[in-house]
Amino acid sequence: MDHASDSSDRGSSGDSAPVLSATQLKRNVHWARRYLDDIIRPVFDLQNAQIGHNVSSFLRDRQPLVWLLALLIGVTVAYVAVAFRWSIGMFQLLWIGTQSEKVASAATEAGWLVILLAPAVGGAIVGFILHKHMPGRRAQGVADVIEARAVHDSNISVKSGIWSAIAASVSLGFGASAGREGPVVHIGATIASFVENFFKLTHGTRRTLLACGVAAAVAASFNAPMAGVIFAHEVILAHYALSAFVPIVIASVAATVIARIHLGNFPAFVVPDYQITTYWEFPAFALLGVTCAAVAIAFETALMVTEKVSWKFQAPLWLRPIVGGLMIGSIAIFFPQVLGVGYEAADAALTAQYPLWIMLALLVAKTAATAITLATRFAGGIFSPAIYLGAMAGGSYGLIASSVFPDMASSHGLYAILGMGAVAGAVLGAPISSTLIILEVTKGYDISLALMLTVSIAHGLTRAALGLSFFHWQLSKRGLSVQEGPHREIMRSLLVRDFITVLDQAATTEEKKRDPHAQPDWLTVNDTVETALRMFDRTGRHRLPVVSMGDETMIVGWAERMPAMDAFNKALIERHVEEHR
Repeated sequence: MDHASDSSDRGSSGDSAPVLSATQLKRNVHWARRYLDDIIRPVFDLQNAQIGHNVSSFLRDRQPLVWLLALLIGVTVAYVAVAFRWSIGMFQLLWIGTQSEKVASAATEAGWLVILLAPAVGGAIVGFILHKHMPGRRAQGVADVIEARAVHDSNISVKSGIWSAIAASVSLGFGASAGREGPVVHIGATIASFVENFFKLTHGTRRTLLACGVAAAVAASFNAPMAGVIFAHEVILAHYALSAFVPIVIASVAATVIARIHLGNFPAFVVPDYQITTYWEFPAFALLGVTCAAVAIAFETALMVTEKVSWKFQAPLWLRPIVGGLMIGSIAIFFPQVLGVGYEAADAALTAQYPLWIMLALLVAKTAATAITLATRFAGGIFSPAIYLGAMAGGSYGLIASSVFPDMASSHGLYAILGMGAVAGAVLGAPISSTLIILEVTKGYDISLALMLTVSIAHGLTRAALGLSFFHWQLSKRGLSVQEGPHREIMRSLLVRDFITVLDQAATTEEKKRDPHAQPDWLTVNDTVETALRMFDRTGRHRLPVVSMGDETMIVGWAERMPAMDAFNKALIERHVEEHR
């Protein structure tokens, strides 16, 4: 009995949970507090400090303002792009009676005399604009945007931007053979530059907002927001810094939304049915890349040669577009498909509406018409002509391939689509954004392998042959190379005014006067840091007078070697940080 009771007591005692004493409980609480103080709290403090630092940096860089300005730029550029397209249609209405993009069909009905004279009439208007309102005696385009980013602190003249857009609208509306995307990119960048000038922004932020205007223009033109983002990075900024990504995306998306509201969510081209029949076809896609490279090289060479030949003839500036218009009209009498932007003909090539000989003939005719257009100072871009030539080259290649290998060749439209991306990427020097434009337009990501192969081969061979894209060739004519790296850009964009030691107001008249014998070498505030450093090196001096722009004997300040080097190094570091943040 007693044993059973003891056993029962031991059993009930074993089932109950152990009870901590007050001393043990205090000890555990003490260790928990020490763990919290020594380990957990420092982790939280460090995380909070990092968050606070990041938020402070975000606010110090004025990123909320930048994002808001990107949105404003995107919306504004989209509405301007819509208005620009409408204005082209209004000028078309004057001579072919339609605002649609079926320019070739409408022009054919208008008759040969109208086709001959309409581009010349547009040329007369463009000549007047160039003579009276354009300081550089030419309309501006994408190359000028790249130059503004590289040399002019993203500044673009509003006057030049507006008159360039008007000249492009007249040119394209009266049938000049060029593209509308380039002018839209320039006016988009002009809008961004105008917005920037209202705020005191860093050089890097100004470049980012300039790229926002470009991205919005491309996105609104092609209904391709991803391509707009990549084009801005690839062609304008020439880097892929994440700090610029968010505002550029905001601008691109905003522009696309506005364009879709007013123009509809439709692709820029009629997309045919297509399919890749077999993977054995990939050698044929590679060969198409080689073919498109040959087309791109011939096109760029024609543009360069025609430009040089045109300026060997002495003629007033206002007369050149008129003569060019007559030449374009003469070609268009036989091939009206070369008139204007040319998307009607590109659609026909995509849907196999042309026989082989027509597409081959249009390759030559469009190349000649576009070369004449740009050489005689009409305004317009080369994006649309490059896509046009790619459609003709790819379409021709597809017809030949299907006749030689009828059981293996894919649909005719597939080759035309691949050709569009390949020639555009090669001419523009923008293979990534050209690939994305085609993918977004076709919604056909299943052709991405074939497209990437074709575009990359065409771009690589064209670069190997010519060394430069068309935009960089335009800049090289002005003595500017943006492919030499940021240090060369800074050498040409950093001015003496940025590191001058201004002469004290209390300086005497003698101190303000430059002695030509004792001080034969001098600088002005508009000289570049490259000029200053070379003069320091040539003269062996560490200090040079900076004279007034209007009076070479009047000293306004001093330029010194070390501050010049410090300013250059600081700008180079800032550019490096911008490109890698």
